[in-house]
Amino acid sequence: MTRILSTKKLSKALKMKFSDAKIELVESNFIQTKSISFKTPQLNDYIVFTSKKAVKSVLKLGNNCVLTKSCLCVGSKTKKFLEKKGFKVIENANYAEDLIQIIDSKYKENTFTFFCGNIKKNTIPTYFQQNKMDYKEVIAYETKLKPHKIADVFDGILFFSPSGVSSFLENNSVENKTCFCIGKTTAKALENRTENLLIADKPSVENVILKVIEYYK
Repeated sequence: MTRILSTKKLSKALKMKFSDAKIELVESNFIQTKSISFKTPQLNDYIVFTSKKAVKSVLKLGNNCVLTKSCLCVGSKTKKFLEKKGFKVIENANYAEDLIQIIDSKYKENTFTFFCGNIKKNTIPTYFQQNKMDYKEVIAYETKLKPHKIADVFDGILFFSPSGVSSFLENNSVENKTCFCIGKTTAKALENRTENLLIADKPSVENVILKVIEYYK
């Protein structure tokens, strides 16, 4: 039977997809995220979110003034969650690189507040800095690596973030394994380690799982 390692724990519904496909799943969290306390600054014209975790952390503060601002975000799950919580999402893209293209063409004269984690790609901040745009960056949650050795043997490994890749590689190898990645950024973190890389058609956990099931059909 095919054995797969997920580098983060999955929901019961997602685990069922593997058992239905007769694929054995083992899960282990290689990163840990937690909300941290922070002060909400005077908000700029628009808010930028690149993860659901940042949204959750902002909402924990109970500061309703954030709901008065329109948002730009990365990821369909982030968009859905923002709308569910009462935010108005005016722009959404699958990747930060795509979002800055939208900002560049439509919002260059505006100001932004960017809520993010302590470990992040600098795509958006670098764009703002290079274009001398007014923005505030607020660290809303913390990601900690949880590296550990996995002794079991696997056919494939699921990766969901560059930090998850870093944590896994501290004590493990991807040699002779097929790596399934949630998106291009995560795959880039592995490109010097293996050529056995498959990227989900859309950057979501569900699409990573679909890619695995398709591959081992």
